[in-house]
Amino acid sequence: MKIYVAGHRGMVGGAILRRLAARQSAGQAVELLTATSLELDLTDQSAVRAFFARERPDQVILAAARVGGIHANNSFPAQFIYENLMIECNVIHAAYEAGVEKLLQLGSSCIYPREAAQPMREQALLSGPLEATNEPYAIAKIAGIKLCESYNRQYGTDYRSVMPTNLYGPGDNFHPENSHVLPALIRRFHDARLTDAENVTIWGTGAPRREFLHVDDMAEASLFVHDLAPQLYQRETDPMLSHINVGSGQDVTILELARTIARVVGYEGRISCDPARPDGTLQKLMDVSRLERLGWRASIGLEAGIRQTYDWFLTQDLAALRQK
Repeated sequence: MKIYVAGHRGMVGGAILRRLAARQSAGQAVELLTATSLELDLTDQSAVRAFFARERPDQVILAAARVGGIHANNSFPAQFIYENLMIECNVIHAAYEAGVEKLLQLGSSCIYPREAAQPMREQALLSGPLEATNEPYAIAKIAGIKLCESYNRQYGTDYRSVMPTNLYGPGDNFHPENSHVLPALIRRFHDARLTDAENVTIWGTGAPRREFLHVDDMAEASLFVHDLAPQLYQRETDPMLSHINVGSGQDVTILELARTIARVVGYEGRISCDPARPDGTLQKLMDVSRLERLGWRASIGLEAGIRQTYDWFLTQDLAALRQK
C-alpha cells in the first residue's frame, strides 16, 4: 500500500508519518511517499499532476496547509486563502486523475460560524457568518470539505475530512507573533523566565475559551478515521455533511492556559491581559460525539501534553526556532 503524506514536515503531517512508519517497522506492507516543498510545490497544478502520474500512490493523507495564528491570518489573508485553495484543488484533483480511491484531508475548527452553538456540531457548517480574523483560511478549508464530498458523489471515490480543534505538540511553530496561542505562550514564558521578567502580557481579555489537542492524539484520530470501513464511516456521516470533528471535548480560558504554561515552564512573575488586543471567537469547543460513537477518544491531558511539548522545545536549537 503506497501512501503519500502531503505536508510531512509539518507538525501534524510529521506525527502521522511517524505512526505510519511504525506500522511499516511492525511488518505491515506500507510504502511511504513524501516530497518536500522544494521537491514539489503543491500550489503548482502541473507539477502536482506530474507527481501523481509518476508516483501513482494508492492512498493520500493531505496534511499540507499554510497555517498561523490571529496575527498571521490578519497580516496575510490573500496568501492564506490562495495557497490553501490551490493545495486542496491540485492534490484532490490529481489524486482522482491518478486513480486514488482513498484520501483524507485535514481541515480546521475555524470552518464553523463565529456564533455557532457550543459545543460545535458538524451540522453547524455554513449556518452563519465566520470569524472575521480567519475568514479567508476558513473558506479555503470549507472548500476542501466540499471538494471531497463532490468527488465522492460524482466519481464514487472515498475522500474523507477531519476537522481538528487547536493543535499543539512537538514540531510546532514557536514564533511569538506568527504562531498559534499555545506555542507562542510557551516561547514567551520561557523567554520571560530566562530574563527574570516581572510581567508577561497576553492578548485580549483572557476570557475566551479554547480547546486544545495534542498532535499525537490528532495523528491517531486521523488514521483511525482514514482506516474506518466505508460502512462505518457512512453510518455516522452524510454525503453532503461528511466531515468529522476531532478534539478533546474540553476547553479552558486563555488566562487558565497561560497560568498552566507558566507553571510548566517555571515562570513566577505576573500575568496581565491586554484588552486592546483582539480576543477572536469567545468560545470554540468541538462536539466530538460523532467520533466517540465510532470508538475514538483523546488520551493526552492538557498539562501533560504541554509538559511534553516544552521538553521537546528545550531540546531544539532555539536560534533556529527564532527564525520560524
